[in-house]
Amino acid sequence: LTFWTTADGATGSTERMRIDNQGAITAPTQPCFSVLPSSQQANIAVGSNVTVVFGTEVFDVGSNFASNTFTAPVTGKYQLCASVRLDQVDADASYYYLRIITSNRTYSSIISPNVLSGDPAYTYMNLPVLADMDGNDTAYVIVKQSGGSSQTDLDSECFFTGHLVC
Repeated sequence: LTFWTTADGATGSTERMRIDNQGAITAPTQPCFSVLPSSQQANIAVGSNVTVVFGTEVFDVGSNFASNTFTAPVTGKYQLCASVRLDQVDADASYYYLRIITSNRTYSSIISPNVLSGDPAYTYMNLPVLADMDGNDTAYVIVKQSGGSSQTDLDSECFFTGHLVC
């Protein structure tokens, strides 16, 4: 069974939803994105919010991701996930934050490397959230290092994904 509709509810020629013979439902125009950095961000600044630069789109259904920022096309609940790989972590830093900043709220994950006996070669930080977003609200990812030296790199193994849930 396949449904076609346009924004005004009239029958159109674009497939909007498909229910297969096993009951699986797909919505090929449902807003979703997956982005990666094009390269490493070396020696991030200490004490300031560093926007993670995502220069490679794996996919962007609805073209809602641009300039490191996702813009919600409609009001709803969005599953957003950010993952960063920090290289050359400074054990003298008080903490590292990973944050997804939306128009309505800031979501955070934190690590404190100052309990370590030395500088780890790398670590990962992950942040999955279910965010309430209105149409035209935005979301982007930052990392903040407090204290220590400007030696930490954001590896190109970072990613940011999102999709409209309901």
